[in-house]
Amino acid sequence: MDKKLILAVAGSGKTTYIVDNLSCDKRSLIITYTNGNYDNLKRKIAEKFYNEWPKNITLMTYFSFLYTFCYKPFLADKVRAKGILHNQAIIAEEQRRKREQYVGLDKESFYMTSGRYFYNNRLAHYIEKNIQEDVNGRIEKYFDELVIDEVQDISGRDFNFLKNLMAIGIKMLFVGDYNQHTYDTSRDGTTNKSLYNDKAKYEAHFSSAGFFLDNTTLKNSWRCSKDICDYISDKLCIEMLSNRSDMDNTTIEYITDASFIKQILDNDSIVKLHYKNGARFGSGHNNWGKSKGEDFHQDVCVMLNKTTSEKRSSDRLVELAQETKNKLYVAITRARGNVYLVDEE
Repeated sequence: MDKKLILAVAGSGKTTYIVDNLSCDKRSLIITYTNGNYDNLKRKIAEKFYNEWPKNITLMTYFSFLYTFCYKPFLADKVRAKGILHNQAIIAEEQRRKREQYVGLDKESFYMTSGRYFYNNRLAHYIEKNIQEDVNGRIEKYFDELVIDEVQDISGRDFNFLKNLMAIGIKMLFVGDYNQHTYDTSRDGTTNKSLYNDKAKYEAHFSSAGFFLDNTTLKNSWRCSKDICDYISDKLCIEMLSNRSDMDNTTIEYITDASFIKQILDNDSIVKLHYKNGARFGSGHNNWGKSKGEDFHQDVCVMLNKTTSEKRSSDRLVELAQETKNKLYVAITRARGNVYLVDEE
């Protein structure tokens, strides 16, 4: 059975690749994590099929897949859950308290609140523990192909569930960018905590399940110029090439001139990306990680927090914490044009 993992770079056309491989001849289930990528896929699939949605193609967000496709058909009448709890602060506090009370895997309260809402970081494990074979069989019955977008964000207990899905006897295409791992579908204690510490070990999970590993098909970016790709490769040690002409030059530069900074800040067409708390600065501001999936920016201003600015000035950006480095990579690669680096202070 054809099973493939494609690891791409930012702006290389992941969504286009997925959509181009869809057809009316096979029943495809497509799962993606973020709402932004869901909307992007939905739009491009509709365009491909002349705005008539094909009955053989099903597109779902990850947690909708878990709850409506996996849980509901088999356990809704028995368990009577009301939905999924996504508030991380509440989840962390309740699960801390239950650990102190020694609530184990054999108790329903390990997986859901007293109000009968599943904790989002344990729903996949509940399905795995109770109905994994039923879910696998249901996918095989209704689909010829399983496509997972943003596969690099599946983590924690969800990754164990994903490995069980890999055994299903249908065609599979998983697409993601290892270095755009900025979010986790779930975190739960130490479960798969080191999953993204080593790319070779990460890839081994897929190769051992019979997946062909493809690191070349989407290794070149259509969005980013050669200058931006070279900066990413040189400063962050993330290998990245550009499909754009060598003459199609843009710039990435550190700006200190106060008048130029003011021009950038006053220019509403230039998005300002912060390490965190971007929303407090108003419209036109966002966070590095939250900008993932955005493909419409020409010039980008990346606001550097103190730690990142210090690493940049000493040419040691590669030493940033992995999560911070990944988010910076996301922020810089939003630009089709120029990137301006400015100290947030």
